[in-house]
Amino acid sequence: MNVLVTGGSGPSGIAVARALHAAGHRVFTVGSDQARIDAAAEKAGDGVTGLVCDLSRLDDVRQLGKDVSAAAGTVDAVIHLVGGWRGATGIADQTDEDWDFLERGAITTLRNVSRIFFDDIAASRYGRFAMVSSTAVAKPAAATASYVAAKAAAEAWTMAMADGFRRANAAAGDDTAANGTAGNTDGGEAAAVVLVVKALVDDEMRRNHPERKFPGATDVEDLARAVVGLFDTPAGGLNGSRLVLAP
Repeated sequence: MNVLVTGGSGPSGIAVARALHAAGHRVFTVGSDQARIDAAAEKAGDGVTGLVCDLSRLDDVRQLGKDVSAAAGTVDAVIHLVGGWRGATGIADQTDEDWDFLERGAITTLRNVSRIFFDDIAASRYGRFAMVSSTAVAKPAAATASYVAAKAAAEAWTMAMADGFRRANAAAGDDTAANGTAGNTDGGEAAAVVLVVKALVDDEMRRNHPERKFPGATDVEDLARAVVGLFDTPAGGLNGSRLVLAP
């Protein structure tokens, strides 16, 4: 399958792209800086393609879709790892600058990517869309109000995508039945899911901060394994789910 990994320059993007590539998928990993995404693609494995795109700009994402389509055909899955973090001390000092950053990174990029690739994913036999969210959404704190609000909005958009896939899956099932062929028995083929972590950690972070224990953090390799596992789980039981990966 053709899988697009957005936010591919960081440790989680590299781990996810590497795992998907090892599982036999054709992987396109996307970042905002050419040198960084080229290096990340090289680390992820021979054959992983690095692409540059400003995901906060819809026209740029539309061109990304055309480029991937020209190179490999339609996209079967998008693993959205774009986000960012900003914090404060309470409600009153939540800044507009921080909100603009979080809105652009956590919400706008997801909206753009989903609008451009929704139809491809919905039409795929194993269509998947996944985003990474935070355990903090379930228990918002004043100091992280902007961050949690942005993540909650991104989750809501993803659940709306799940409803869109559910409707598309049902329509596809009706079409197969009308044509006299076997319909889908697992409730559909495309699924949108939220992967929930407290924080992410990798080996380099552990080496750079040997004094830290990273309690509750999810290793990027565990995130990668969870992403690969999405394609082995029937969409009917997966679509619209919130999968907690925090220990």
